[in-house]
Amino acid sequence: MRKPRINMTIIKEISGYSATAKVGNNFIATEAENYEELKSNVLEAVNLTFEEKGIIYKPEEIRYCYDLESFFYFYNVINVKALSERIGMNQSLLAQYIKGIKKPSQVQTKRILNGVQQIGRELSEVQFLV
Repeated sequence: MRKPRINMTIIKEISGYSATAKVGNNFIATEAENYEELKSNVLEAVNLTFEEKGIIYKPEEIRYCYDLESFFYFYNVINVKALSERIGMNQSLLAQYIKGIKKPSQVQTKRILNGVQQIGRELSEVQFLV
């Protein structure tokens, strides 16, 4: 049997984070207070779900989909001011999206995602002189 693709949705909750996925007839859910604990709980929950089928997942085989607040908390190395300038979005508006004060439209969400992914592509091509 082929391994089903696992796409976990991560959401910032009042006291921590939750992760959920629907895989075939299986609903997988877990929660944690911080990101490292959440990743560990996700791996454990996924592997328990498929244990009877003899399928074991590695951490890199699980894909994560974040709400904006969770993403920017987990990847706090991204400078929101610089990102807002790069994508041509008002910094205050982007901050409100990230804090959950306002909900971005699908177009705005895609705009933010495209900016983040562009930074990722640029970083993956960086080389240092040694």
